[in-house]
Amino acid sequence: MHHLASALRALPPSCGPVRLVGVDGHAGSGKTTFAGQLATALGGAPVLHLDDIASHEELFAWTGRLLTQVIEPLGHGGTAHYSPYDWRTRSFGPPRPLPPAPVILVEGVGAGRRALRPFLARLLWMELPHEESWTRGRARDGAEQRDFWAEWVRAEHEHFSEDPSRPYADLLVTQSQKGYEVLPGPVKTVGPDQVVTHRDGPSAVC
Repeated sequence: MHHLASALRALPPSCGPVRLVGVDGHAGSGKTTFAGQLATALGGAPVLHLDDIASHEELFAWTGRLLTQVIEPLGHGGTAHYSPYDWRTRSFGPPRPLPPAPVILVEGVGAGRRALRPFLARLLWMELPHEESWTRGRARDGAEQRDFWAEWVRAEHEHFSEDPSRPYADLLVTQSQKGYEVLPGPVKTVGPDQVVTHRDGPSAVC
């Protein structure tokens, strides 16, 4: 993990003075846990959870809010302010500051969408099949979220069909017994529905 952290810190800034790093993958694939460990390895890097940006009414239609509240201020070297969404009360809370930092992680489904990729220094994809990810997510959230998960699966499938992230990932992250294995991501995209398997370079375990 520290090797990956060092490599990310060495990248040129991608959004004003900030190196934005996207952590994308299917719901339940382990993005939040991985991002938390990576943030620690980065010395306490801020993590922006896209669950705070999305809402019940806008599971994926939150691009404008993220660009306005976060990307644009950081791009000008200023402090971003976003209003985190409370999934229990179904309402947005008071603004939360997000000052510039050498590295900021953006974690959540859709972190690698086409509207955000120009601002990312790196895009990481959690390499876990969607059915396995969704099974883990359902088990985590319990029976009370069964109806929400049915809606979510449809929305996520539609999102990635129209705006896939994995083909554009710089790095693929898999969980192993030793922690996480980080592999080079797809080199180029031939088509949005084509699975790109070509990789080069050594793998790294962190």
